[in-house]
Amino acid sequence: MISGKRILIVGGGIGGMAAAIRFAELGSKVTLIDIDPEWRVYGAGITITGPTLRAYRRLGLLDAIKEQGAIAKGSTIFRYDGLRLHELDEPALEEGLPATGGIMRPKLHRIMQARVKALDIEVRLGLSVSALDNQHDGVDVAFTDGARERFDLVVGADSIYSGVRRIAFPHMGEAQPTGQGCWRLSIKRPPTLESGEIYLGHQYPAGINRCAQNMVYLWMLTPHERREQHFTDEELFVRLQENLADFGGNIAWVRENMTRDDWINYRPLAAVLQPTPWYMGQIVLLGDAVHATTPHMASGAGMAVESALVLADELDKADTIIAGLAAYQARRFERCRHVVETSVKVGEMQLAGEPPEVVGGALGAGLHRLAGEY
Repeated sequence: MISGKRILIVGGGIGGMAAAIRFAELGSKVTLIDIDPEWRVYGAGITITGPTLRAYRRLGLLDAIKEQGAIAKGSTIFRYDGLRLHELDEPALEEGLPATGGIMRPKLHRIMQARVKALDIEVRLGLSVSALDNQHDGVDVAFTDGARERFDLVVGADSIYSGVRRIAFPHMGEAQPTGQGCWRLSIKRPPTLESGEIYLGHQYPAGINRCAQNMVYLWMLTPHERREQHFTDEELFVRLQENLADFGGNIAWVRENMTRDDWINYRPLAAVLQPTPWYMGQIVLLGDAVHATTPHMASGAGMAVESALVLADELDKADTIIAGLAAYQARRFERCRHVVETSVKVGEMQLAGEPPEVVGGALGAGLHRLAGEY
């Protein structure tokens, strides 16, 4: 029933583009808007777990991700000083599907943007919504440029700071800080690194993941300290190098070879699983707008893509839009709750100084649950 319907997707990130692609494939008339007039994305690499790769295969983008990123059979857990402990239990979900991988976030966005353009999806940039009014047969939308239009469905995929959520979902709130901050560094690949590595047993958990043939990104989690101002570039470099002082293995190589020209970023972490309902009339939320998580399970992007696929599937087979939205919510709530709650719990365990085998076990168990169908 979704074929021919006018659908507005607010937010041109991973979740919004995934929804736009799938709806267009089903014959919907899709308009995708993004607040950034240049439709850019910033960031280092992104880890792509098996469930995420499975979702991208449904979008027909797996081969491009393999070509432009890096794939692996799994990850290894080390003690912070470089002692190898064990393999992280990351199941390969299906034949021909890698267990895990990584890609530079800008490359992933360009892959998805190319698919959006190939489908002739209407994209409007430098634009958002200022008002949404549910009617019995659609949604009247006021845009920030003063224009007004009616759509059969509005999808809010506009990030953890969702404007759609603030306008149309008064029962929801903002994401809550978890007490940790995440450091990220993009750098050339250490010569001996072949797959992902996670270093535990230190007050600052860290890891390295390949995201291209010769590039990796390093991540580190630290207790978040409130500051009046953001770190300067020099502070980012010095502080991260100091934080890495106790580490061995390939992290030691990174510490000794990182330069001020390498991309370094720090941000405090926040998460929330928004209460139901996730839809109001013909307005619905997906991705970080409704199930924002931390990076512990490397599943934020995967959950957004899965949610986009499920939303389109349920609307395609439903008799009405409202019935399709209800089915989408029913399928996604528990799975997204598992990701958000497990990720936050792992962060709490790290802040409490739990031993590596306990933290690694919680991660492995969480990933195993995600191996099931979405």
